[in-house]
Amino acid sequence: MSGDEQARSRATQGRQLTIVIALGSVILVVEAAGGVLSGSLALLSDAGHMLTDVLALVLSLMAVRFASLPTTTRKTYGYHRLEILTALVNGTLLIVISAGLLYKAARRFFDPVPIESRLMTGIALVGLVANLAALGILSHEHRSLNIRGARMHIKGDALSSVGVLLAGILILVTGWYRVDPIVGALIAVVIVVGAVRLVREAVDILLEAAPVGFGLDEVGTAIGTVPGVLEVHDLHIWTITTGLLALSGHVRIDDVRHAEADEMLNRIKRTVRDRFGIVHTTLQIESRTYEELGDVH
Repeated sequence: MSGDEQARSRATQGRQLTIVIALGSVILVVEAAGGVLSGSLALLSDAGHMLTDVLALVLSLMAVRFASLPTTTRKTYGYHRLEILTALVNGTLLIVISAGLLYKAARRFFDPVPIESRLMTGIALVGLVANLAALGILSHEHRSLNIRGARMHIKGDALSSVGVLLAGILILVTGWYRVDPIVGALIAVVIVVGAVRLVREAVDILLEAAPVGFGLDEVGTAIGTVPGVLEVHDLHIWTITTGLLALSGHVRIDDVRHAEADEMLNRIKRTVRDRFGIVHTTLQIESRTYEELGDVH
């Protein structure tokens, strides 16, 4: 994809995400207000789930925006890590919110309160329609990982709205109010699982841990298959931000001419790019007899 095509794709993604974030924010407020007015904990939990989706969409939008910002002499990787810091704060906040919802659900289960089931059902239906509309807005950018991830979040919230809708209908038909805290607790658990995963991934990136699914031995072995490579050491792989991986390492090669060394370096870079999707590589090429500065006596 050319630079102009990438710019147009980012602009399209940005517009789609902005519209969906605005729509989700409105539904979030409506569901939260409806939960308070109807007394439905399930509706409040669904608002909390919508909050996780809106925050995830904001992170996706940040990734799109920051990808186009230039680096500086001080911020040599640009502003990509702002996305990770935001994810860490959001994930922590969501865990606290979910804990409060679970506590309230336990109290409501043993001491049920009347629910305005008609209001609860109506707002859940509005939320479901809004989520389906959001899926329609995001349906045109199938190749983008950002958009595909956003669609997964919206699908999850649509299923959550279905759960609240069915709970409202059950209360309306049977008057069994305990179904409300049960559904609310289930949604809170879903939020906790997603939030814990978000925090764990953010912490791993900030600690520059090797990405999940990448084994240093596997990458080192792949580099070692390039003809002329004798040894690979001091290999590091880390994530700069979501979807942007980096690699550094030392590669000892057989004695070759300068031009051959350049071609060997490109073969190594192509191997890492094609097999592992790592495009940001920094490799130190060493001769057979090279000694590290600290090893010289």
